[in-house]
Amino acid sequence: MRYPWLRLAIFIVGCALPLWWLYEAAMSLLGPDPGKILMDRLGLGALTFLLVTLCMTPLQRLTGWSGWIVVRRQLGLWCFAYIVLHILCYLFFILGLDWGQLAVELRKRPYIFVGALGFLGLLALAVTSNRYSQRRLGGRWKKLHKLVYVILGLGLLHFLWIVRSDLREWAIYAGIGGLLLVLRIPAVARRVPRLVGRRGRVAS
Repeated sequence: MRYPWLRLAIFIVGCALPLWWLYEAAMSLLGPDPGKILMDRLGLGALTFLLVTLCMTPLQRLTGWSGWIVVRRQLGLWCFAYIVLHILCYLFFILGLDWGQLAVELRKRPYIFVGALGFLGLLALAVTSNRYSQRRLGGRWKKLHKLVYVILGLGLLHFLWIVRSDLREWAIYAGIGGLLLVLRIPAVARRVPRLVGRRGRVAS
């Protein structure tokens, strides 16, 4: 296994955050509605993991270090894990496992439908993230995994719909996401490493 220390560090961070939030909830440190706070934090955690996952390819191009790509799949799976926990919190703490209420919520709050679409997209990527799926799908695998950009858009729209009254935090996530998408444009992706290389030569 390549870069086990990096994989271990990501695993520790991925596990530690929800455990710490659960500890805060158990100690009554999350206010009068800890279930909603847990749900919101897990949702933001998933969005953060998604953005970090999308950072891996630009970082590899900029630095030439292969470790970024090695942990990309692991980061993506942590994003999926946080989304699953986010949905479970919603079902337990918000709906109280009242499945009949779910249909009402989907009609009243379209952002839940948008989030559900994002989850289905992440599910497809998580299920096909293994090497067997890569071999099985061939060239179609890369096309399928470009769905991550649509998922990012759905996640940001879901987040925007929830925090319409205060857009400052959303703007930070959206700005990072927008920058990462710009770096995916072929002309930009080819040009940035050259600019970095030139600056490095000038500095030396």
